[in-house]
Amino acid sequence: MLAKVFSYEDTLSNRTSSSQIDREVTVLFRLDASIRTEGSVSREIADEVERAYLEAQPGAEVVRLDLGTAPLPADLWTTAVAAGYVAEADRTPEQRGALARIAELADDVLAADAVVIGSPLYNFGIAAHLKTWVDALITDPRFAPGTTPLAGRPVVLVVSRGGGYGPGTPREGWDHGSGWITRILRDVWGADVTVVETELTLADVVPAMSELRPLAAEKRERARVDARAAGERIAAVTPAA
Repeated sequence: MLAKVFSYEDTLSNRTSSSQIDREVTVLFRLDASIRTEGSVSREIADEVERAYLEAQPGAEVVRLDLGTAPLPADLWTTAVAAGYVAEADRTPEQRGALARIAELADDVLAADAVVIGSPLYNFGIAAHLKTWVDALITDPRFAPGTTPLAGRPVVLVVSRGGGYGPGTPREGWDHGSGWITRILRDVWGADVTVVETELTLADVVPAMSELRPLAAEKRERARVDARAAGERIAAVTPAA
């Protein structure tokens, strides 16, 4: 059964958040950070998670936030931080707007029964717009350190890397993003995190990596299998509607 999909961009003038969804259905919050739509491996693997979840939770709603195609304003976090040092009555319209938008972002995550996040590795770290999202949420009192707002909430983190970063490779230890975002989700926000990862995703398009294509295909297929298992798992621990 197809789920109804909400796009964050569509909410700016006529917003329907997950907190407004009929709570007789379960809610999956999905965030994509890939700057690509066609050919994005993180989106492809996240699709498997979502598909498995919806098969196990027919009729579930999906709330989407696509940071890759519609990134949050780079100054959203700094504007919200500045607002925290100003009395409410003295805040500028920009500060009030930043706080309101962040509250909406937080609402969508908190109202979800399960979460899937696609996080491609860019320049050895997470996408800048994914970092902006994390920074923004932390300014909401409900997501401040020590609050564990996602305590026990099932989250699937889909990690894709263009090259090879495994043990014994020249780039071992160069992934400075996946550990960070996992720590935020698990240790700061308290989520029950399952990591699904694949790498060598650029092998099909980079001639110098052509000999790695069979291994890349193997890793990608393994990730699909792991993603489906993760989707089934988070559906199983989601309370039935």
